Amino acid sequence: MVQNTQSPNADNSMQALKQYGSYIVTAILLALAGYFGWTYWQDNHARVDTVAADHYADIQRLNEQVSLAAQNPDLEAEALAELAASREQLNQDIDALVSTHGNSVYAWQALMIKARQQVDSDDFAGATESLKQALSIDLGDAGLSAITRLRYAQTLLSAGDADAARSEANNDVPVSFEASQQELLGDIYLAQDNKESAIKSYENAWELLRKRQETRAVLALKMESLGIVPEPISEQASLIQAAAPAAEPILIENGSIEAGVNNSNDSDSAAQ
Repeated sequence: MVQNTQSPNADNSMQALKQYGSYIVTAILLALAGYFGWTYWQDNHARVDTVAADHYADIQRLNEQVSLAAQNPDLEAEALAELAASREQLNQDIDALVSTHGNSVYAWQALMIKARQQVDSDDFAGATESLKQALSIDLGDAGLSAITRLRYAQTLLSAGDADAARSEANNDVPVSFEASQQELLGDIYLAQDNKESAIKSYENAWELLRKRQETRAVLALKMESLGIVPEPISEQASLIQAAAPAAEPILIENGSIEAGVNNSNDSDSAAQ
């Protein structure tokens, strides 16, 4: 890594990254949820509860409607009221699913949807509670647990509790999640105005990515804003070409159930 102290826009870049960096980490974790949700489904499809699956499918459809409506910035009063009612119904449906199938992957997925909706509504307190509930579900899968914990830590950071976020983010995660963990820790340290620790975490994340020949442009931007020029990485061709059978669903965080699975270089790079 090379120090770069001649950056006239460094202060503005750091401020922007403090404000928006957490959303980028969330995007990475959303893709991870899809990848590991599919892996979990493959390993546990024999235990699928059809009642829970049907309930979840209804939640998924309503979630898509809510998400689509929320993208319209010009909703009139009546449409806004309908959107609020739909969100309330979505939360009620999710709570009902969790109450009856609380230890299932469908409950986990529904809670992840609820947390996303709450974050989109700037309800970070509600999102942290939803993610804490999701974290309590023992699915026996280290990948899903890591996704939940890192999203929980990121939401705590967005809620302004950097100390709690750091405590959660410092928990052990599978090797494939370590780069995202280190990048999130860098965001947390940056929010705490601990530039030295932020640089160290970002450099750790970059080194982990370098070893598997994967680059992240946004992480490079974060490092450059702190005066560090990361060593260029030449990306290798994708080593994992996963393709799900057309008749089998993939669980992805935004709530949809689709055929197929995201191709990725690694489970920790699925959003790139």
